[in-house]
Amino acid sequence: MIKKKILIIEDEINIREVYAEVLKDAGYEVLQAGNGQEGYEKALSSDWDLMLLDIMLPKKDGFDLLTDVKNHEKLRTKPIVLLTNLGKDTIMKEGMSHGAASYLVKSEINPGDVVSTVDNLLSLNAQTN
Repeated sequence: MIKKKILIIEDEINIREVYAEVLKDAGYEVLQAGNGQEGYEKALSSDWDLMLLDIMLPKKDGFDLLTDVKNHEKLRTKPIVLLTNLGKDTIMKEGMSHGAASYLVKSEINPGDVVSTVDNLLSLNAQTN
């Protein structure tokens, strides 16, 4: 079976590594980027199935990256989950209006919630494609 690839774009290395570890343990292949510019470059050059995207990033803001990915013909249908500690409705609505499939408030979840969200979205995406 081919492993699904998850691209994690998160500048907080501890969070990024915890998410990467639990996703690897769940059977996913994981690609990582520590800032928005590196993340965008990996989004364009790598084959990935789902992106976990922090909103507050150095070098390229998460909303800008989300918009750029959703405007890219090859990438626009891929699911993107926003990661944030900014649990404000306006920020979440903005992200969803830009094409995010879901969002997770980092301070309110555990690593298992990340795996569940990824599993569910990839399952839904497989059914619609």
